[in-house]
Amino acid sequence: MKIEILYVKFLECSEVSTDTRKIEKNSMFFALKGENFDANTFTEEAIKKGAKYIVIDNPNYQIEGKTILVDDVLSTLQKLANYHRKKLKTPIIALTGSNGKTTTKELIKAVLSAKFNTIATIGNLNNHIGVPLTLLNFNKETEIGIVEMGANHQKEIELLCQITEPNFGYITNFGKAHLEGFGGVQGIIKGKSELYDYLRTNNQIAFVNLDDALQQEKTRDIKNYSFSKTTENADVKITSIEANPMVKIHFNSTNVTSHLIGAYNANNINAAITIGKYFKIEDSVIKEAIENYIPTNNRSQLIEKNSNEIILDAYNANPSSMTAAISNFIQIEKASKVVILGDMFELGEESLTEHKNVINLLKNETTITSHLVGKDFYLNKENSSHLHFYQNFGEFSNYLKKNELKNSFILIKGSRGMALERVLEFI
Repeated sequence: MKIEILYVKFLECSEVSTDTRKIEKNSMFFALKGENFDANTFTEEAIKKGAKYIVIDNPNYQIEGKTILVDDVLSTLQKLANYHRKKLKTPIIALTGSNGKTTTKELIKAVLSAKFNTIATIGNLNNHIGVPLTLLNFNKETEIGIVEMGANHQKEIELLCQITEPNFGYITNFGKAHLEGFGGVQGIIKGKSELYDYLRTNNQIAFVNLDDALQQEKTRDIKNYSFSKTTENADVKITSIEANPMVKIHFNSTNVTSHLIGAYNANNINAAITIGKYFKIEDSVIKEAIENYIPTNNRSQLIEKNSNEIILDAYNANPSSMTAAISNFIQIEKASKVVILGDMFELGEESLTEHKNVINLLKNETTITSHLVGKDFYLNKENSSHLHFYQNFGEFSNYLKKNELKNSFILIKGSRGMALERVLEFI
């Protein structure tokens, strides 16, 4: 079926879905295939739950008047999203990077929403399926779109840019995330820079942190709008940054006191300020939007529980974000400090070395009690009075049942698969 004809049918529907558990009445269901499932087999279930049309690529599941047969469902979803994007002509900001993507996205959305009808990626729907779903969620009333792009191998950002065709782009940083898939740090830089390649080729605009030498180098020949604390010729000059523990930013004559913890969140805020300034939003409105943003979903949340104060940053972790969180935690002046860390995933051959580097950060911090959970931390186990190692969460939970944490300032951080937010049940 031609994409133009499919688009007419899409416009008849209330929304697009790829999950039969979340189908709404009058929606268009795309029957995707994965390693362990084939949603073509859910065609009848999707109809019973109210789907108006089901896009399939297996002719054995055709139902007259309900199914739309295509060569490949995923490719069709991506093509439909791109066609919709072209039709709407909505200005789109693409966002990628190793750390801080989602927090930055939410801050940018908070600022832009103060003046514009803004739609952004929901949650972490930032891959080859999530990005098309985000685009198809835009409508005629959407004045600015924000599309988060995640990647764990090269050419992925390139594909997402071809689908999205962004007018603007921002890369939070180049850090040690998905080392295994990218093939090392240089692979990460090359892979994330595919966003810059798109902006350069299509004469679009990059938002740039001039205090990051690598970012500055990569965007010399791209139209850009910049921020900096140290460079005078930046478009937005950040006067000062504080983090004890909440981040405070001063720009122009405006003080912003956020609900975000750690100096590593400063540039996430700075990016939102800068993009707000580019779109002519008043300083006072930017300030209010950022100050009203409360982090959720285990990202840099400050929680008080019983007698403890807890930094819950357990949504994800990689060597760069882990190092930043620990370094910031060390600087905070509090009595009785405790670190609880979980293994970092997708590091390939570098995994044991990177976990050892984290241990070395904490080795000399004898006033901080550190609990290190997971097999890669455990394989680097050392005898120490303030460093404690556990092979898995079960072992650590048994410790917590017998040893109450109280009157402590606690940092909790680990990869998503470690689900360290479970620690809260035992505090």
